[in-house]
Amino acid sequence: PSGGDGARAALEACGIGGWEAARLFAGAGARVVAIQDHTATLFNATGIDMKALTAWQTEHKQIAGFPGAETIASDAFWRLEMDILIPAALEGQITRQRAEALTCKLVLEGANGPTYPDADDVLASRGILVVPDVVCNAGGVTVSYFEWVQDMASFFWSEEEINARMDKIMTDAIVHVWEKATEKSCSLRTAAYIVACERILLARKDRGIYPG
Repeated sequence: PSGGDGARAALEACGIGGWEAARLFAGAGARVVAIQDHTATLFNATGIDMKALTAWQTEHKQIAGFPGAETIASDAFWRLEMDILIPAALEGQITRQRAEALTCKLVLEGANGPTYPDADDVLASRGILVVPDVVCNAGGVTVSYFEWVQDMASFFWSEEEINARMDKIMTDAIVHVWEKATEKSCSLRTAAYIVACERILLARKDRGIYPG
């Protein structure tokens, strides 16, 4: 499906990033068919009502018991039919065995280090595109940088300005990484590391010691 319309998304989500991703995907027309956290694994093939789930989680402090979805075994999460997987909870969640069972076409690493190296190889061999953590979840640290810049200058931006600046930086970053992956015929993860190293070397050459 194009543009998220009808795409089936599954999220391993515990924190703010995962919940926000679920909200954005649902808003774009995707079906959030599964959500897993430490309290439960929920599944609804027609799509989980994110507003209802958010209200339930706010009231009960957990997703367990939510009446708008089926509760399934935690290991079954990795074998569900899905188009997009967003591991946004803990590191080391995508093992080789889980990578072999995944049905998705796209993995968006919302967590830090959710994929083991041997699992990464399996995903690549199966043609599953992985947007690596160093790019995919960089929005949070980008906005933290914005906070530092505003504090240093004692000049503050509106929420709209912050979102627009973050959107540009994140879009430019993934485009740059994609172009590098195409140029080098490598994965997005390797391309992201290449881009990062190139930028560090350039900054060291041009700036010397980073201003404190």
